[in-house]
Amino acid sequence: MSTPRKTLSLSSVVAPSEGPALTAEAQIIAQAIRRKLSITAVYNRTGMTIAPHILYTKHDDLFIDGVVLLRDGKVPPELKLGNFKLAGLSSVSLTVDPFTVQSFFAPADAKYDGATIAKVD
Repeated sequence: MSTPRKTLSLSSVVAPSEGPALTAEAQIIAQAIRRKLSITAVYNRTGMTIAPHILYTKHDDLFIDGVVLLRDGKVPPELKLGNFKLAGLSSVSLTVDPFTVQSFFAPADAKYDGATIAKVD
């Protein structure tokens, strides 16, 4: 008997009742957040590996706040929470690399009230 292979699957993500519909990229990011896995993406023509901490809406646009782990293959000098408009991200893919939730991430921040789609636990 053979054992089934473990695979990453994208279970369906509940779309927000208001605001933009979730794109394929947003669904990948939501899964990465829930599983605490980093993503790779291109943002403003720069390749990055990002640890996404929260996916939310602002002015009917989707945004993620996350920590850049690699920028153009190099570790940034300082870890900090960055803000990324989802429309500016391309080539989004899920990695198998887990990340640690950073202590400077404040999920109770007022800017996330009523607009959160997915956030790390």
